[in-house]
Amino acid sequence: QVQVVESGGGLAQPGESLSLSCVLSGTRFISSAMGWYRQAPGKERELVASIIGGRRNYADSVRGRFTISRDNAKNTGYLQMNNVKPEDTAVYYCQQRIGSEYYWGQGTQVTVTP
Repeated sequence: QVQVVESGGGLAQPGESLSLSCVLSGTRFISSAMGWYRQAPGKERELVASIIGGRRNYADSVRGRFTISRDNAKNTGYLQMNNVKPEDTAVYYCQQRIGSEYYWGQGTQVTVTP
């Protein structure tokens, strides 16, 4: 059974850093694409960052502060969040793609508060 599990969320103050991880298991395949999404209360889920092959894309709101990366040998993705802001508060979800199938994790809460 393919599973995606995020970890690393938590509480931070503005200006601090958080690092999220996303492990893909239950498959011998390496995901072809990975994305980090977030959903704040009362808002729609939005794409924060994605990596397809060697190409990385970022939402304007996080460009220059967040970095997406992956370790194919470990089938693990990462989201390094620097200089976090209160508006970054949300549940962060990882999505991994294998072929034409997309797999989501359960989400990890990130809360940024003074």
